[in-house]
Amino acid sequence: MFTWSYSSLKDYITCPKQYQEVKVLKNYQKEMTEQILYGNQVHKALENYIKDGEPLAQNYQRFAPLMDTLKEIPGEFHPELRMALNFDRKACKWSDPECWVRGIVDFLVIDGEHAFIVDYKTGSNKYPDVKQLRLMALMVMEHFPQINKVKAGLMFVMHNSFITEEYTREESEKLWNSFIPDLERLKLSYEKDIWHATPNNLCGWCPVKSCEHHKER
Repeated sequence: MFTWSYSSLKDYITCPKQYQEVKVLKNYQKEMTEQILYGNQVHKALENYIKDGEPLAQNYQRFAPLMDTLKEIPGEFHPELRMALNFDRKACKWSDPECWVRGIVDFLVIDGEHAFIVDYKTGSNKYPDVKQLRLMALMVMEHFPQINKVKAGLMFVMHNSFITEEYTREESEKLWNSFIPDLERLKLSYEKDIWHATPNNLCGWCPVKSCEHHKER
């Protein structure tokens, strides 16, 4: 049995060969780019602002109005909450040996039967990927059985924009089914040990230098 997250599944979809070399064989590590480093720093600053009221640094002050709006939402706050499910899609501990999928929700508010989740984004809002929100909503509904409706959003802090989605518990199976085809492909790769290289426009950022499609930026 393999353990996955939304980001690792996206890596596999982008290129199974890179996934194998980085995640399975661990022959290479992903490069810590300036964009990734900046994103991590912003996430930490926003987490501390919400959780502990720690003032934002001068260069992050422009994010304060967005975060203050989130802080006004009524309910119980859970910033940077780690969640995990086992193969039966039931809530389990992050370190559980039977863990099947893991995910971290940047911002979560629980208010009775309703939940509000937000994922902070420091990149472009040109091609928003809301599928991650589906997984977070599904995991929230398992960890908080009283939740029947989830409002979710991608907050593009650099662009002051918000992409929203809404999910209900009745939709759970339909939401899970949107992940099944890719998970079946990933499962087959593990079983057959077949990892095809998929050349794409991200090859210049790929750390797998032994790949025939590798190219320097």
